[in-house]
Amino acid sequence: PDSETNNAVIYCLAVASERYRIDVIDFVQMSNHLHDGIFDREGNAPAFYEHFHKLLAKCMNALRGRWENFFSSEQVCVVRLETREDVINKLVYIATNPVKDDLVERVDEWPGASGYRALMSGEPLRATRPKHFFAENGTMPAEVTLELTIPPELGDRESLLEEVRARVAAVE
Repeated sequence: PDSETNNAVIYCLAVASERYRIDVIDFVQMSNHLHDGIFDREGNAPAFYEHFHKLLAKCMNALRGRWENFFSSEQVCVVRLETREDVINKLVYIATNPVKDDLVERVDEWPGASGYRALMSGEPLRATRPKHFFAENGTMPAEVTLELTIPPELGDRESLLEEVRARVAAVE
């Protein structure tokens, strides 16, 4: 992970989620894959993932001077979370992935793009249009904001976050 990659991940995620009206709950960009939790009220997840992955792949290939496939050609793994408990378990899994992979001891130490701090604090993530891919005078926004959210359909935000926080601490 580096600052340009982190910015590109957040930028592309924010652009795609806004376009397809997807609530991003949390995410973590690992060195070679992404974990995310989204809430899709309108059935737009396939189009969202296609757009997000296409933008990010082109952006990262331009940054690294590459032209080959950026993502695996395998189908994206999407797991439907049926219950509040399923959502809590997935949020803990997303947040603690770098810890479980023995890359860091604590979630906050992961240098890659991650939404955990923003989700817990309620502070939005901001990113600027990556200069290495998007045209300076193009139609893409110069800056984007990604607000991670607990959809009201999942119940009380604070109690859900408190449970996630406690389980993350237990993993650490």
